[in-house]
Amino acid sequence: MILWLKGVIFTFVDPCHTESRADLQDLAPGTNPPFMTPSTERCLWIVNKIEEFLEERLAPTTLAAKHPESNTGIDVFAKFSAYIKNPQKEAKEGEKLLLKSLKRLDEYLQMPLAEEIDANSVDDPGVSTRSFLDGPDLTLADCNLLPKLHIIKIVARKYRGFEIPADMNGVEFGDI
Repeated sequence: MILWLKGVIFTFVDPCHTESRADLQDLAPGTNPPFMTPSTERCLWIVNKIEEFLEERLAPTTLAAKHPESNTGIDVFAKFSAYIKNPQKEAKEGEKLLLKSLKRLDEYLQMPLAEEIDANSVDDPGVSTRSFLDGPDLTLADCNLLPKLHIIKIVARKYRGFEIPADMNGVEFGDI
C-alpha cells in the first residue's frame, strides 16, 4: 500500500503460489511475508524497517502522521488478539478491554483536528469530517490500522459473535 501511495512502480510476487514459495524462501529464509528486496539492498522483512526504508528513499512525499495522536489505535490489535485467543469465550474482560480501546480510537476519529476548527467561530466544532486518522490523506498509521480493523471486524464476528458497536461511527467502516 505504501509503494502504491508513493506512486512507485513495483512487482508483486504472490507468496501463495507454489512456484513463488521456493524463490521467496531463498530470498529470506525462515521469515514470513511481507518482505522487500530493493534492487541493490539486502532483503528487508521487518515491517517497521520497510516503512523507514521507503520513507527515507522515496522522499519528499512523506506518509508519516503529522499528529502524534494519530497513533491512538496502536493498541487495538493487541487487545483484540488477547480477546480472541482467550479459550474461555464467556470471559468478558478481554471484550471490555477491546471495547475500551475501540472507544478511545472512535473518540479520536470523531474529534476535529486543530486544522478543522475555525478559530473565529463561537459554534461547537462538531464532529470531524476527515477521512483518515491524520486528516484528508492516508498515512502510515492508516496503512497499519485499516487491515487490522478489518481483521477484527471479520474474525470477532465469526468466532465470538462480536460486532463493533453501531454508535462508534468513527471506527465503523461499512458492511463487509
